[in-house]
Amino acid sequence: MPCRHLATAYPSCLDQAVDVRLLQDAPTLVGGLVRLEPLGPEHLAALWPLFDGPELAGDSPLAIFARERVTAGVARARTRADRADWAIVRVADGQPVGEVVLFELHEEHEAMTFRIALVGPEVFDRGYGTDATRLVRDFAFGPLGLRRLSLDVDAANERARRVYRRLGFVEEGRRREARLVDGEWHDVIDMALLSSDPRP
Repeated sequence: MPCRHLATAYPSCLDQAVDVRLLQDAPTLVGGLVRLEPLGPEHLAALWPLFDGPELAGDSPLAIFARERVTAGVARARTRADRADWAIVRVADGQPVGEVVLFELHEEHEAMTFRIALVGPEVFDRGYGTDATRLVRDFAFGPLGLRRLSLDVDAANERARRVYRRLGFVEEGRRREARLVDGEWHDVIDMALLSSDPRP
């Protein structure tokens, strides 16, 4: 049971207040390079590389069905009360270049998980991921009221790890051979940031 429902019996619970309304009705967040718009079907064509896979290719009945399911899932994203999905949209030209998600809400622990994906190497190393991550971090510890934000990252992805460290995330552990990528087992690094941690 979320702590706020116990506030009468446990006054210390009054200090805890994750505003879950901000997940169901996520705001647009604006940074210097990107803005985060609540993810919707209008972003799907530009973000298709993030969803595309062998089962979605071609015009077979199975592929058409899979694409319809992805489209329906994206349409539902704006109404979910347990997560927030945003399209990363480049400020300069309005082009979607990726997505960010806050998910795995643990309201009683004031904690969520974060993930980010850019559409491809053509938009890497331009600051979009850093700007988007900073926007989500500041939203999570600001209006949303989280205490903890966690993520995991492939141990081989030093570029992403460097961004997360620069924004204040702390490496908490390594899960050995936790993810199969292109037939090879990769270690995964768990990282997190607390509301009390420095936020550069």
